[in-house]
Amino acid sequence: MSSPDPQVRAARNLTDPAPESTPEEKHPRSPRGRGPVVAVTGAATGIGELLTAHLAASDAIKQVIAIDERRGEVSEATWHILDVRDPAIAEKLRGADVVVHLALDLDLETDPAARTAYNVRGTQTVLTAAAAVGVHRVVLCTSAMVYGALADNDVPLSEDAELRATAEATGVGDLLEIERLGRRAPRAHPGLNVTVVRPTVLVGGTDTALTRYFESPRLLVVAGSRPTWQFCHVEDLVTALEYAALEKIDGEFAVGCDGWLEQEEVEELSGVRRMELPSAVALGAAARLHRIGLTPSPAGDLAYTMHPWVVSVSRLHDAGWRPKWTNEEVLGALLEEVEGRHTLAGRRLGRKDATAAGAAGATVALLGAAAVVRRARKARRRI
Repeated sequence: MSSPDPQVRAARNLTDPAPESTPEEKHPRSPRGRGPVVAVTGAATGIGELLTAHLAASDAIKQVIAIDERRGEVSEATWHILDVRDPAIAEKLRGADVVVHLALDLDLETDPAARTAYNVRGTQTVLTAAAAVGVHRVVLCTSAMVYGALADNDVPLSEDAELRATAEATGVGDLLEIERLGRRAPRAHPGLNVTVVRPTVLVGGTDTALTRYFESPRLLVVAGSRPTWQFCHVEDLVTALEYAALEKIDGEFAVGCDGWLEQEEVEELSGVRRMELPSAVALGAAARLHRIGLTPSPAGDLAYTMHPWVVSVSRLHDAGWRPKWTNEEVLGALLEEVEGRHTLAGRRLGRKDATAAGAAGATVALLGAAAVVRRARKARRRI
């Protein structure tokens, strides 16, 4: 999740925070029916903005409380402007039945330590504040990446499969810690329920290591690997989050398109040819380039393009939900979205660099980048 992002970027403007709205500015909506009052954090951008607008238009929702560090565009919501790490959020949540916590920073360019501090502290504060004021359900949005991408994964994984991911990929360590906090919260705060939503590869205004994979002039395939692709369009994630907010489903569940695409199908549908590299070369080059700061993606991100991690969405199906998008349709939307962008090893290239990479071929460019690293090291040793 810029990352709206399962993967949701929090709109953070700490240098120029917006003032707290006056009661007249908040535009509280008139109560409708007996539906829940739902609070959404990270409500001004990305998935949070889409969900806030969706819930505000729903007759099944009594009121929407929108929380972010700046005011968003959904005038029907009641807005509160503050950082989710601020304990004062408790008073803003008072009266809510459900909180959907989407204020996460999964931006590839964010300093990892700052990103973790924001994501973990924010989640912890929201869970504690919600329990303190009598909110009975908090919905957390992580990612199916928490299952881990491993060669021996079942295809598809069951939703109650063991979480075998490590913290080696962008943001996954944060997501695992968020899930741990979610599991602990009901024990620490009896009466608080926590629902965890795990989208697959999220598409629709997103910027992640996995969407950047499709910006490359060639699709990197590690020799001997078995990539599989299961996408989730943001529109489908919004309706799944609505199901959770309306308590039509609880517990931990995945959301995404039905089925999956093999790598060969992706290449056929996209028309983008592959480049195949030995595992040691691909992982070694990715690790070196990240270590010296040339690319934002650690080598751990490559695992999610190498090994299967598709997952069943049976729990949502059992609750009556169906995706509106197919994997083929989401892939098509992604390719339209990234058209004109050029990325190599997770790093965005300028027009000049992209032309050179296209002319030389992605394999040469990747290996060439590794050679640049080696030359730089030798030069430093001579000094």
